[in-house]
Amino acid sequence: MAKNRKLGKPTDQRLAMLRTLTTDLILHGRVKTTETRAKEVKAIADSIISLAIKEKDNFEMIDTKIIVAKLDEKGNKETVKATSKNGKEYLKVVKEEKTVSRQKDMPSRLNARKKIMKKVNKVKDEKGKNIDLPNKLFNEIASKYTNNVGGYTRIIKVGLRKGDNAPIVILELI
Repeated sequence: MAKNRKLGKPTDQRLAMLRTLTTDLILHGRVKTTETRAKEVKAIADSIISLAIKEKDNFEMIDTKIIVAKLDEKGNKETVKATSKNGKEYLKVVKEEKTVSRQKDMPSRLNARKKIMKKVNKVKDEKGKNIDLPNKLFNEIASKYTNNVGGYTRIIKVGLRKGDNAPIVILELI
């Protein structure tokens, strides 16, 4: 017996569609789709949310030293004149060393991040910057559901689609 629904599509198309729907659900909080697709996405979304809840506090803060260009009050890089070996003058950027605190994932959280990235697509915002969906799951969504054990999504029936009479539902995060 088949483990999951075929949804009338070849495997690669079906997995791409489910990945896109899961990404939209996590990003926007709700998706309007057909009932059978929603049931498949619900299972995927609940599993990655429970994974994010399990691993949300599994990291350590470390201090790292980085070398960056020194900036003046206007935000421009500071430069000094320097002379090369053959006597030519050029502008050299002044650099300074800073200590920055950053988050380092433990191995099990890193594995969870990789599993989540297999189930969702990479997304960019309006400005073209990448949105880190695993971070959104770990920080925002997992903290909202810490006391819950399952049931992170719900399906609300809307009606029937006009063309083929397919049942339409709204899948949303509770």
